Amino acid sequence: MRSDLDHLPAGKQRELERVLQLIFEEFEDAFALARHEWKKKGRILKVLLYGSYARGNWVDEPHTAKGYKSDYDLLIIVNDKRLTDRIKYWAKVDDRLMREYGIAGTLRTPVNFIVHTLGEVNDGLAHGRYFFMDIARDGIALYQSDDTELHEPKPKTPHAALDMAKEYFEEWMPSAAEFLEGYKFYMQRGSWKKAAFLLHQATESLLHCVLLVVQNYTPHSHNIAFLRTQAERLDARLTYVWPSDNRKQRAMFEKLKEAYVKARYSKQYRISAEELTWLGERVEELGRVVHEICSERIAQLEATARRAG
Repeated sequence: MRSDLDHLPAGKQRELERVLQLIFEEFEDAFALARHEWKKKGRILKVLLYGSYARGNWVDEPHTAKGYKSDYDLLIIVNDKRLTDRIKYWAKVDDRLMREYGIAGTLRTPVNFIVHTLGEVNDGLAHGRYFFMDIARDGIALYQSDDTELHEPKPKTPHAALDMAKEYFEEWMPSAAEFLEGYKFYMQRGSWKKAAFLLHQATESLLHCVLLVVQNYTPHSHNIAFLRTQAERLDARLTYVWPSDNRKQRAMFEKLKEAYVKARYSKQYRISAEELTWLGERVEELGRVVHEICSERIAQLEATARRAG
């Protein structure tokens, strides 16, 4: 696997060095006083850069109307399955990176990361998951504790890839539609919290759908902001689903993100009919775009399967 960053400007290379430093600082702080033996032995084995900054086709246009900026996409590989729990062990890393970017301004580029064990990555390669295959092909090692290489990818046959994409589509799209129906039912009853929760579930289902159909992989997460970032990396059309032109729009999306837990368990959670109506319209649009992207992907796979005979 490559380890050079010569295709990136010097400023981006320095920034990635800083990102790596922050990740290790927070990880080591989290386990400095660990009592369990497995936690004491917890290690980061590799940090891999993938996506647009690895391929060289990143976008950094903060001064345009949309102001789109590619994230640094990182795969962190750890030595214990228990360490992949994002909420327990990576929330502080997430918060630190967001703070350095959004508040302190020491980072000029957002950072998006996922965490897996080496076994999970190699299993993904063995099952021909496009996501891991792309990382194996294009990824750049920012850090490696040893020279262990990823396994050789074993691509699915065209027919198997088509069958899998159809199966995902036929499972997740109807699921999203059912959650949307539930949202509309509770809107009519004036049960705003239940409507918010079901709208979150519809959003999550749609994002899982597009990730699975297009790349045969989705992170194990209920965080729709995280899933949204992963999905928008696949197709630019998704970046236009959620307007973020003002603070109010961003705050409404944040309320939808929080609905997974707070709409069910927090007495303090508040959301209005007006906010829910706007969010519902955006989720309907998300469904339209996801259906379009998935249909195109399945058509591509069908064409490939026909050529294969």
